[in-house]
Amino acid sequence: MHRAIRLALILFAGVFASAITRADDRPPNVLMIAIDDLNDWVEPLGGHPQVKTPAMARLAARGVTFTNAHCQAPLCNPSRTSIMTGRRPTSTGVYGLAPWIRNVDDLQDLVTMPQHFASNGYKTLIGGKIHHGGNGRGKNAAKEADVWGPPAKVGARPKQKLIGPTPGGNNPLMDWGTFPHRDEDKGDWEVASWATEQLEQLAGQTDKPFFLAVGFFLPHVPCYVTQQWYDMYPEESLVGPPILQGDRDDTPESSWYIHWYLPEPRTSWLEENNQLKNLTRSYLASISFVDSQVGRILDALESNGLADSTIVVLWSDHGYHLGEKAISGKNSLWRHSTRVPLIISVPEGLTELECSSGKKCSQPAELLDLYPTLAELVGIPVPSNQEGLSLVPQLVDTQATRQRPAICTHNAGNHSVCDTRWRYIVYADGEQELYDVSIDPLEHNNLIDDGVLTDEQKAAVKRLSSFLPDDEAPLAPGSAHRILEKRGDGFYWQEKKIVPQDAMK
Repeated sequence: MHRAIRLALILFAGVFASAITRADDRPPNVLMIAIDDLNDWVEPLGGHPQVKTPAMARLAARGVTFTNAHCQAPLCNPSRTSIMTGRRPTSTGVYGLAPWIRNVDDLQDLVTMPQHFASNGYKTLIGGKIHHGGNGRGKNAAKEADVWGPPAKVGARPKQKLIGPTPGGNNPLMDWGTFPHRDEDKGDWEVASWATEQLEQLAGQTDKPFFLAVGFFLPHVPCYVTQQWYDMYPEESLVGPPILQGDRDDTPESSWYIHWYLPEPRTSWLEENNQLKNLTRSYLASISFVDSQVGRILDALESNGLADSTIVVLWSDHGYHLGEKAISGKNSLWRHSTRVPLIISVPEGLTELECSSGKKCSQPAELLDLYPTLAELVGIPVPSNQEGLSLVPQLVDTQATRQRPAICTHNAGNHSVCDTRWRYIVYADGEQELYDVSIDPLEHNNLIDDGVLTDEQKAAVKRLSSFLPDDEAPLAPGSAHRILEKRGDGFYWQEKKIVPQDAMK
């Protein structure tokens, strides 16, 4: 861990160190809602001018929205591993879609957030996608959580792909659009129904506080939606994603390596096959559908008398490109992949703190901050190996300065570092990018491309690069899927040497 990060951890360790509990000494409940592949296209973040997410807007009105929150990896498994363990990918070596931590000798004993809450008197429940894929389920599921709900799944599917074959292997997940089916036939509906049933049961159980984690699949592809949600975003008035032609002209060749060969189509394919608007509509419609399921859970929290005794946190594991920077999907170190919704709502009077409501915080935040934040809020110990910083100071005062930027990593050596003004990116071959997001929020202009930086820009690079890790863990045993390695003779993607001329563009 770098000295700047160690210093920040020491400084914040003493803040709000005393236990924070309700006046009646009953610890608060925790409801965690996770949404897969959701970028900043939600009302509280304003990432798309037409998006309709009333439930998330309702939650934001009674909580704090972190407008500068970032994932620690733009890929499901390493991001969720980081969130649930409070450790960075550079500490665990989990960079790809595999392995699961319990399959790695050195990581088997890591205590996840649900386990930590369980050991401190909480009943823990997990439904849908919280860990990646089926991780945590199986013969040792009881060690991970007390109660397991339905797994994440697509639900109803058409008889064949709606958009036809796609490059990168014609992956069946690469599909979107509408076909005749019901919302009730979707996997996320089942997950939300389970969650509402659990809340009804938990309302009658007073022996333990609960930690309920609910994970939704959409807007992850395939973005299948019923007609009512698709019609919410008519094609004739649809606002497309902010695509700048030639936006990759000032980014280094190695910026392609971290998403070298993927099933997610490039923007060129979407445009050539008239699928850009269809994908945009389907993605927006999926977001609004999932928002309706969030609303069902929030309604159940209120109808069962649990709203005033429950901390609610909503997050996405990473963002998603809809054609920006010449790609769709995640796996980049730009805003569209790393910026995520993060809303934390602490009901008034639930703790001894006066947490804000209906406010926004522009200070950098990291998803791995959730572990220490929630532990501190409910008054249980914060594990000593946590690499996140508690967001409690910002919940109390949204203007409170945070001493550390947000760091995102995609395979060893590739990082982005964000503060309130700058995004600095460095790749494993030393190539760099710098964006002044105060005047270039969509990160179109790489200031390092022309090689001439002002003193202020040089100072920003020096300061942000000081937060990069001194050491990076090697690939954990069993690492696979979307793995990039820099070796002595070049870059390797999935064990195959990268030949620049073979790029998918």
